[in-house]
Amino acid sequence: MPVDPNILILSLPHGAAHQRAARALRAAFKTLRPDARVEVIDTLEHCTAWFRAYYNSYLIPLTLWPGLWRWIERRQHQSDSTGPGWIYWRGARPLFRYIREFAPDVVIATEVGTCELAAMCKRETGATFLLVGLELMDFNRAWIQPEVDLFLTTHADLAAELVAEGADAARVVTTGQPIDPAFASLPDRSATRDKLGVKPDALQILILFGGTGHGNPERILTELSKVRHLIETVMVTGRNQQLEARLHKRYGNTPHVRVLGWVDNMQEWMVASDLMISKPGGGTLTEGFACGLPILAFDPLPGNEERTCRWIEKWGAGAWIRNAENLAPKIEALFSDPTQLAALRQKAAALARPYAARDGALAILELFSDSRSARH
Repeated sequence: MPVDPNILILSLPHGAAHQRAARALRAAFKTLRPDARVEVIDTLEHCTAWFRAYYNSYLIPLTLWPGLWRWIERRQHQSDSTGPGWIYWRGARPLFRYIREFAPDVVIATEVGTCELAAMCKRETGATFLLVGLELMDFNRAWIQPEVDLFLTTHADLAAELVAEGADAARVVTTGQPIDPAFASLPDRSATRDKLGVKPDALQILILFGGTGHGNPERILTELSKVRHLIETVMVTGRNQQLEARLHKRYGNTPHVRVLGWVDNMQEWMVASDLMISKPGGGTLTEGFACGLPILAFDPLPGNEERTCRWIEKWGAGAWIRNAENLAPKIEALFSDPTQLAALRQKAAALARPYAARDGALAILELFSDSRSARH
């Protein structure tokens, strides 16, 4: 009889990608091993208050001085650590105590800093858990810690980047980014459009502002008003209730424009749409690809999201709109040439990995089983 492991998943509330991937992995584990103990935690909630403040301080330059954050993030991207080790050691002591009491067989880190903390815990305390790094379209040299037993990557190109920077190729597996199981059984497009009230022949653009509602909707809508084609526009503001209220007040009575807050049926809105405008978060991209929905990446955060834009263009699954005035002409070009839009949709669909959570969980369970066999 297989032994059911204790699995601890270290997540963060920064954006929604880490949390969505963690929940998807947990669901996959519970399907494959119903009796396994699987827990997802907010890593920073188990650290000291001053360390949480330090860790979240990136929001200051990101918000007030994006150019400075781009420089800081580039330095981190090329470094072996995202921060001073002594700060991590002192600030994460409560986390290390929690890990020791949980006694995990496997620890999964969904963000590079959490991977560093787990590696430090393993190295400094003599813990024997297996450490898995779940890279969510956010490559950083600091992922490559000797204590990591397995890397799960979102795309073969990112896997190659890890190996080129020194990761053991035998420990790198491309499974895709874990997403909700709903994206593995997509509804019929025509029936979904009918359900959502989208006209069969309408051209619909889905505008996403991320889980926290980041972005500049007025600038986007100003440019969309220049598009000559008649388009339906759906804006999803996530958990940003102020943004939702502001957009409702300004555009609530505008024909062909819908404003939504948090939605639990994102797969339906993606299936029903022809094109997506969004900042290029890893979760948004992965879900869009699962639905064959190409992206116009707009207003990326400095650093990693700008690198993701280059991947999007390399893969041919969308375009990076570097200047707002280029948005309307790009949409016009795509909607005037159905062949070009269809090609983008095909490239996006080719990148789909709807079973990434299951495949990632299977890879981790295989690692756990092999480790037990080697010990015995």
